[in-house]
Amino acid sequence: QVQLVESGGGLVQPGGSLRLSCAASGSIFRINAMGWYRQAPGKERELVAAITSGGSTNYADSVKGRFTISRDNAKNTVYLQMNSLKPEDTAVYYCNAEFMAIATMRWHEGWGQGTLVTVSS
Repeated sequence: QVQLVESGGGLVQPGGSLRLSCAASGSIFRINAMGWYRQAPGKERELVAAITSGGSTNYADSVKGRFTISRDNAKNTVYLQMNSLKPEDTAVYYCNAEFMAIATMRWHEGWGQGTLVTVSS
């Protein structure tokens, strides 16, 4: 069984910073893309940032220049450094990974449980 466990959410003032982490564990043969999504109250889940195993990244226009995604392949971990946070960044942030499970040797998509980020004064 594969798990994605997020950490690092919380309450921060506008203009502040937070760093989210997501560690994948379990019977994983390989991980391809990893990413972060978010869902604000009353809104659909949206892609925030993604990174391939080779390090190529893409970002939502709303976070370009403020957020940075990175990963440590040796630790099966992805990070999201969030700077200059705005109230509109308030949402539950979900980690996502495309992985090949040892048990099936097929690609699967996994999600973390979500971590709440609240930007408020």
